[in-house]
Amino acid sequence: MADQLNVLVICGSLRKGSYNAALTRALPALAPPEMKLVMAPTIGTFPLYNADVQDASGFPAPTEDLAAAIRAADGVLFVTPEYNWSMPGALKNAIDWLSRMKEQPFKDKPVAIQSCSQGPLGGARMQYHWRMSMTFLNAFIFGTPEVFVGSAASKFEKDSLELKDQPTKDTIKTDRSSPRKRGPSAVSTVAEFLISIPACAGMSGVKCYPAACARFGKSCGRNFGWPAMVLGA
Repeated sequence: MADQLNVLVICGSLRKGSYNAALTRALPALAPPEMKLVMAPTIGTFPLYNADVQDASGFPAPTEDLAAAIRAADGVLFVTPEYNWSMPGALKNAIDWLSRMKEQPFKDKPVAIQSCSQGPLGGARMQYHWRMSMTFLNAFIFGTPEVFVGSAASKFEKDSLELKDQPTKDTIKTDRSSPRKRGPSAVSTVAEFLISIPACAGMSGVKCYPAACARFGKSCGRNFGWPAMVLGA
């Protein structure tokens, strides 16, 4: 792992005017300097998972591209909406394709999630379904704080979809010098989790950052105890 953390960002929405896509665009400016955010290849071109297709012609090229990007990353950050209390079909379909690979890319990979929605809960129910899938795939899952951006229409500019809500920015970004002491910032905590958990889990060839280990102990990211951050109206 290099000194700068390479984090792949997967957006679960295909909609052009997606608030979650807008949130992914806002994240690089809010991330700490040790974290480089890279946008993942689109999941919108994946065919519906079909074992017959897999058996006949193997994995489609777009699924291989995403798998390679995940394997090359130090960690993965999902930013996705909630559809019908669960994950969007396109995202679940992508996970289903990747899960069938001989060396499925989520195994032992640090993963985290953020979500926003037009409703007040910010996609909370979807996140727990996502956690079930990631648990089955043996990923290292970031626990808390949970980041739910609710009432999204009031937090983004109507035309440009630029994130305008300062409390949301303050919560997401790594600004520990702010006079508003709201606890650890979400992106900074995610960064420390992604940095520390692989090495302290005993994975070889992965750099461990002493500051993160000193903060979280030998179990690092598995001992978070902060509450959920519901950024509502």
